[in-house]
Amino acid sequence: MTWYKKYLSVYEKPLQEVPQEIIHEVKTKISKIQNDSPLVSVVVIAYNEEKHLLANLWSLSDSTCKYPIEIIGVDNDSSDRTAEIFKMTGVPYYTEYEHSCGFARRCGLNHARGKYYICIDSDTMYPPKYIETLVKVLEKPGTVAVSSLWSYIPDKQHPWLGVKLYEFLRDTHLFLQSFKRPELSVRGLVFAYNIEYGKKVGYRVEIKRGEDGSMAFGLKKYGKIRFVRTRKARAVTGYGTVGADGSFFNSFKIRAVKTVKNFGGLFSKKEEYKDEESNLIK
Repeated sequence: MTWYKKYLSVYEKPLQEVPQEIIHEVKTKISKIQNDSPLVSVVVIAYNEEKHLLANLWSLSDSTCKYPIEIIGVDNDSSDRTAEIFKMTGVPYYTEYEHSCGFARRCGLNHARGKYYICIDSDTMYPPKYIETLVKVLEKPGTVAVSSLWSYIPDKQHPWLGVKLYEFLRDTHLFLQSFKRPELSVRGLVFAYNIEYGKKVGYRVEIKRGEDGSMAFGLKKYGKIRFVRTRKARAVTGYGTVGADGSFFNSFKIRAVKTVKNFGGLFSKKEEYKDEESNLIK
């Protein structure tokens, strides 16, 4: 059975349609893995994610990790029942009234108590060994950050073969890009770093997208950014901006054209980070 199959039973469902026993299960499991002296801060940011957040927290509650962790949330001033889900599952959370991923992630960074910060997007589900796998890499000497890969939830609007082809080409592009420009291969939904250095760099909050790429760019001077490609660390998410340009294949075509135009940049370093560069293949 696919590891995330059970979480799909509540994915895309409003809170009133979720069985209470699932909420109780998530709350019980999360309380057991919370640690008052965490090595790792797992920070879930959410803005109007009532239909996705519970599935996300359910997946995190099934985490098996040998390192002490804390799970905290950031509600980016949602107008739906996002904050209520944090409360019902017993996840400590903070409210950030300025809207953007940058503000939300900065809020989480300011309240994180661990040595490492693991970015979690609330519309995404994570495999049981995700946290432990990333931390093992972060513990390697000279490592300042780590990023992994992700897949999409299969559905009727997105043919399985087309999705797998898209993922293969995207993963190949990110792999090639990571040698010279690792900051452009980082994505916020699968990103973790050393908090000490993260606080020195800080999040850019004046941009709508690319805050994690900018963080990675600043972290490079403190150590190596590593990439994990094992399925133990491969998250599963919705389609987000992939379908923003119409059909799935039209969206792919637009991103592919952008990638080809910027192909030369795969083999050269740059001394500055531009957030629009992060909007290529995703």
